[in-house]
Formats: sequence, structure tokens, C-alpha cells
Amino acid sequence: QVQLVESGGGLVQPGGSLTLSCLASGFTFSSYRMSWYRQGPGKERELVAGISNGGGSTSYADSVKGRFFISRDNANNAVYLRMNSLKPEDTAVYYCNARSFTSGNVYWGRGTQVTVSS
Repeated sequence: QVQLVESGGGLVQPGGSLTLSCLASGFTFSSYRMSWYRQGPGKERELVAGISNGGGSTSYADSVKGRFFISRDNANNAVYLRMNSLKPEDTAVYYCNARSFTSGNVYWGRGTQVTVSS
């Protein structure tokens, strides 16, 4: 049974930091590209950051470059998103995503809420 379980969301003041975690199970984690997406109130889901299966390549949305950092631990089937200098516009539900370009499989977590407000 495939599972992606996010944690680490919460309420934070503008300028603050949070680290999201996603623990994976039920598939060969090291073979999947991992990404974080988010969906803000009244907005479409958007790609925030991605990391290659080996961790050697990362990419970020322009809106978070220099503030957010994605990393992964293949030994523990985990992917993280470190979010610094948070802004109110970062408020969203953040989703963990796994994608295999070999098999075409795509998996989603259920999301974790991040609220940036004073």
C-alpha cells in the first residue's frame, strides 16, 4: 500500500521558518522523483520544488527560490522542504508528490496546512 504522509505544517508569523517532512512507504522511493506542490485559497495547485531520485538535481518555482530548500533521505524514505522567510502568500496546503518517469506512476499525499499570518 502506497503512502505519502506529510507533517510539519502549522501557523507561523511572516519571516518565520518551517520544515515540512514527507515519509513514504509502499514503493521504491529511491526510484522516484519527489516534489512538493501547494494549493492556496482559491488558487490552483502549483509546483513548489522538485528533487531527482538521487538528490543531485533540484528545481524551484521562481516565487520560492532562495527561500525554500528541498532535500531527501533515501535511506529513510523521506523528503523535506525547508521554508525560510515565509510570507502570507505562502499560505497553502502543501502536498508531497512522487513520480516515476519509468512506470508513469504518480502518488500524492493528503497535504499539510501552512498558514503564514501575524
